[in-house]
Amino acid sequence: MALTKQEVIEQTRVMLEWRRAEKYRLNTLYQYIHGKQRFYWLAENVPDEVCRIAEMSRVNVLGLVVDSVAQSLYVDGYRAPHSENEDPAWEIWQQNKLDARQIGVHRAALGYGVSYSVILPGKPVAVIRGISPRDMTTVYGEDDDWPMWALERRRSDLTGKTLFRLFDDEMMYWVSVSSSYTPRKPYERPPAEMDWDTGSVEFISVEEHGASRVPVVRFLAKSDLDDEVPSEIDDLMSLQDQINLTTFALLVVQHYGAFPQKWIAGWTPETSEEMLEVGASKILTFDDAETKLGTFAAADLSGYIDSRRDTLRNLAAISQTPAHALRGELVNLSAEALAAAEQSERRKITERETMFGESWEQTLALAGALDNIEPDPAAQVRWKDTEARAFAATVDALGKLAQMLNIPVQELWEKVPGVTQQDVDRWKLAAQQGDAFAQLNAMLERQAGAVNF
Repeated sequence: MALTKQEVIEQTRVMLEWRRAEKYRLNTLYQYIHGKQRFYWLAENVPDEVCRIAEMSRVNVLGLVVDSVAQSLYVDGYRAPHSENEDPAWEIWQQNKLDARQIGVHRAALGYGVSYSVILPGKPVAVIRGISPRDMTTVYGEDDDWPMWALERRRSDLTGKTLFRLFDDEMMYWVSVSSSYTPRKPYERPPAEMDWDTGSVEFISVEEHGASRVPVVRFLAKSDLDDEVPSEIDDLMSLQDQINLTTFALLVVQHYGAFPQKWIAGWTPETSEEMLEVGASKILTFDDAETKLGTFAAADLSGYIDSRRDTLRNLAAISQTPAHALRGELVNLSAEALAAAEQSERRKITERETMFGESWEQTLALAGALDNIEPDPAAQVRWKDTEARAFAATVDALGKLAQMLNIPVQELWEKVPGVTQQDVDRWKLAAQQGDAFAQLNAMLERQAGAVNF
């Protein structure tokens, strides 16, 4: 049963209060993912030159940690275990262009710990869209699969109001929330860390969404049965700060002390131009015999470089990211050595595939139900193989499997590195056509042999 206008307003206010509790954490994660960390360790009233050096000292490693996993997660099919063809719901996936849009869902879940998909009726198929947790707030009860409520931020305009839609298990309510943000010039975009609301909530409209539950599916990167939603980088932000601080110190010492500096005792320049002239001169002469010249020793930078290297090594171990991916020291590694170096990350990727796979299956099942497609409870998504292997060795191993165990060759095509589901479907069609031509030729040969006899 639909809520009254006042009930919608009250529920929206409750959801926005919950959202404000998450605002600081999500904005902090956003800054670390995109290399916009704040330097709380930088003293106040430092010279502008030092501030510029601090801005240059950001070495955004955490974004690479997220990308390293996200670039290995690609859903490539959806079928039941004993079926040769894709489930009918796979067409919904293709129509929604999720081959590309799945990447944003995975990357947001890895970076923030959670992301969402919203499934609504559409034409010609149900519409599936990924949502960042910075734009979605959900509340779960005893059922961990489907939320009780979901509030999604849609867009902001120049009137100082933000448009939201509130979902329950039957309806979708549109509301607007006033904001403290006032544009200083036409078409100015609000800042990313802006509060969503500080004023009144206004009811706009209501409509049925067509699903028998809140049409929102949650994608969790990790699950430890606690109330927290840990992200891929929660435990790494302190290491990112260490890298930035060490880089800052390195750049300061490099700027002010990496090169030998001259000193002169017994002489003082009369003008700044004279100081610059002496600094640029290769040979200096003075009339006063008491004047002494010398140079300071150049600063040693190796300690800072070693410290940063050690921090990167610790970050690689804790995040299960290959050290060569963070440090750029990949030199003449064979496919076997590369696979061994990435073994720890492969275990992490397998865990993420298991977590995200269940969420995609839940998403496709609901989308199929909206399109009157009976969902197959045994259907599973299939992940593209992105593991580093020697191509020749893999093909040789597949050939031996086919010969020794009498496995049909067609069943091994999906195991070939780099092959997509579209490639496999095209090969199967070509094989079927080849069999048909072979059967026709055999029949014609038999008929010709019978006539000759």
